[in-house]
Amino acid sequence: MKKIIFLFFLFFTCLLFSEDILFEVNDIPNDDGSALQLRWNASNISAEKIVIERKDNGGKPTFVLETDKSTGEFVDGTEISTGIEYSYKLTAYNENNEILATANSVTFSKAQWFNFKKLSLLIMSLIMIISIVYYIYSARSGKELYIRKIAGLESMDESVGRATEMGRPILFIPGTLDLDDMQTIAGLTLLGRLAQKAAEYEADIIVPVCRSMVLSTAKEVVKEAYLKAGRPDAYKPDSVFYLTDDQFGFVAGVDGIIIREKPAANFFLGAFYAESLILAETGFSSGAIQTAGTAMPSQLPFFVVACDYTLIGEELFAASAYLSKEPHQLGSLKGQDMGKAVFVIALVIGIILEISGIHFLKDFLTIH
Repeated sequence: MKKIIFLFFLFFTCLLFSEDILFEVNDIPNDDGSALQLRWNASNISAEKIVIERKDNGGKPTFVLETDKSTGEFVDGTEISTGIEYSYKLTAYNENNEILATANSVTFSKAQWFNFKKLSLLIMSLIMIISIVYYIYSARSGKELYIRKIAGLESMDESVGRATEMGRPILFIPGTLDLDDMQTIAGLTLLGRLAQKAAEYEADIIVPVCRSMVLSTAKEVVKEAYLKAGRPDAYKPDSVFYLTDDQFGFVAGVDGIIIREKPAANFFLGAFYAESLILAETGFSSGAIQTAGTAMPSQLPFFVVACDYTLIGEELFAASAYLSKEPHQLGSLKGQDMGKAVFVIALVIGIILEISGIHFLKDFLTIH
């Protein structure tokens, strides 16, 4: 009986003191499998130096880390591949560089198909997608979707009519950036609508541009607009022309056109920089009715002050759907607005919960 008790005591003593170092290597969750998480605790033996090495599939040891911290964590992301067994060895040294203890850990690196830390992003994306699909289906089914009126677009007929009555041309500037900018594309879309109205009212239109790609596109847009209006013979190829790529050289050229031609209506729709106020002030001094639109926040104040109508930010991009009434575009616009409304409501609820000391919504929506 005494022997059995002694054996049990010896067994539990070995369990308690067999591991002087706690060392573990684990796969990092929610990643692509290119890193492993290392954790160690050698405080029991007062180690002065910790050295960690790695071997894969029986290869030569690779140095990973050397530190004087007896407790710590480290992410090994150097040449880690998925599906390979990695064997790590931790060696603890004393102040005389003598080995105090060693520990080993073996693990695999795995890639996850889905990052659960970004679940909130998936839910928000699904809300937006479902809203857009629903409203596109509703628009195609014949349901009339309410879109608030945009004064700058409603005034387009008025501006063309005024130019016709006064016998003066219409000036249109599709921004100063190239065709790869979304604002330029939005401006050219509005140019097509405006040119069609000008053709119907028999008003002249002037379109100076500062980019070669914009030049060829604008010519085709205006030509097609005259064809849609049933007046291809009235189209003037010289109405769309190139000035210069230089920013202020272009502005000087446009200002000269405004002073000489005295257009009855000016449209500045696209991307603008420091030239916005110069263009708008020159047009204002000539007495023209002016409509501007840009997504450049720094230039909007100048347009608001010097122009009669201003399309602010997203109103410029919504103009195509607003004017065409095409179901796909209207449904997409309405769906995006509904998605934004949901996000605003979530934001308000989150603020109230944060004030109340409840952090659930903030933690859920935080993307790591």
